[in-house]
Amino acid sequence: MGTKGERLTGDATESAERLADALASLGDVTTRKMFGGYGVSEGNVMFGLIDSAGTAHLRVDETTESQFEAAGSTKHVRMPYWSIPPAIQDDPEVLLEWAGRALEVARRAKN
Repeated sequence: MGTKGERLTGDATESAERLADALASLGDVTTRKMFGGYGVSEGNVMFGLIDSAGTAHLRVDETTESQFEAAGSTKHVRMPYWSIPPAIQDDPEVLLEWAGRALEVARRAKN
C-alpha cells in the first residue's frame, strides 16, 4: 500500500477507521494493516486500501476506471486502485455507490 520501509501514519489509521465506518452498510467491512497501509475488505474480498499517508483508494477495472479518472482521481502506483476524490468522500450516499461498485469489481476479479 505504501513504499517499502515507509511507516504507517496516524492519518492512515484515522482514514481506515473513518472509511470502514462509512461503508459499514455494505456488510462486514474490516480493515487490516498491510504493506505500510491498510487493506479494506468485505468478508474475504479486498476492495479498498489506505496508503501509508492516509489516502483512500477503491478497486477499479476497465468498467469503472474512466469514472475515477473523470472525477480527478489518481491511480495507485502498483495496484488496480484509484484514489477516492474528496467530493465523493464527503457525500456518504455517493461514497457507498462507488464503494459498492469497487466491491463488485473485486469480487469479479477474485472469481
